[in-house]
Amino acid sequence: MSPSLVLVANAGESSISTFRVTDAGLERLSVATGTTGCSNFAVDPERGLVYASVKADDENADAGILTLSLDRETGDLTPLTRVPLPGGAMNYLSLTRDGAVLLGAAYSGGYGIVCAVDAYGVVSPPAAEVRFPRLHSVIASSDGRHAYFVSLESDLIAQFSLGDDLALTPLDPPVAAAPTGSGPRHLAFGDDEQTLYVLTEFTGEVLRYRRDPAAGTLELLSATPAHDPSEKLRHSVIDEDPRENHYVWGADIHLTDGVVWASERTASTLAALRIAADGSLSEPTGFVVTEEQPRGFAVSDDRTLLVAAGERSTTVSLYRVDGADLHLQGRYETGRGANWVRFA
Repeated sequence: MSPSLVLVANAGESSISTFRVTDAGLERLSVATGTTGCSNFAVDPERGLVYASVKADDENADAGILTLSLDRETGDLTPLTRVPLPGGAMNYLSLTRDGAVLLGAAYSGGYGIVCAVDAYGVVSPPAAEVRFPRLHSVIASSDGRHAYFVSLESDLIAQFSLGDDLALTPLDPPVAAAPTGSGPRHLAFGDDEQTLYVLTEFTGEVLRYRRDPAAGTLELLSATPAHDPSEKLRHSVIDEDPRENHYVWGADIHLTDGVVWASERTASTLAALRIAADGSLSEPTGFVVTEEQPRGFAVSDDRTLLVAAGERSTTVSLYRVDGADLHLQGRYETGRGANWVRFA
């Protein structure tokens, strides 16, 4: 495969920027427009396909999932097909089963979906749906047998088996609780998938769950703060403005070797929490001030690079990862409202 690419959704401009990773940093190759209100996407790098969540526009009465082909040389994204979503746009998309299945979670619509994807990137209408208030993210286990949907409002993770026919069957128990009022938001597996880490929006903590690989069920073990105590941020209240009230505003979570990274938007920080042998987490070893209001960031496949975007910034920051430290390599123009990042 050719050198790594980085894709950034700029929701304020309804565009996606494509960058090439070079020895000198990031080189912006192209900017694809027409991705109305796009704030998240999933990438299948092997097939050169991108699945972008888009909102309704003058030409489309419904929100939808837009499939685009990615030219790895030019960075160009070319629209191929679009599946409508009458229930509203997705806030999170992820792939499983080698790109043959797409999962989505819709915050405003309060529903989650599972869709088949054919060899050409055509996304089917949802084969299965689930409903929980303010769903914020979804991922599947690497073997594609289990799926986990996070409900920010209900403080839970809904856990399912995912059948060959893409049916979702609740596990026993059907949900794993999060602390009341914590607002679980985004999630990431530990390397052995026997641990699941969940970042909360309202308390800015990383929740650690033990996962039974065979049964797929989760058990909450601990919660570790991931926001800067010197900022004296207050516990968030749903539907109140976090910045105006100086509330905790947790956002995204990703792993590098031995470290969980978590972003917090009010103070615009990235926190590093070291992972012990048993999967437990240390208190944050430090906080890096990054792009303003960092809703999304991403880590390269080899875990040596991290790219962060800010909703109140027009640039992204590229860092070299050194254990629990980040070394800024440069900042690069992308577009307004940058809020989602993926390596490709």
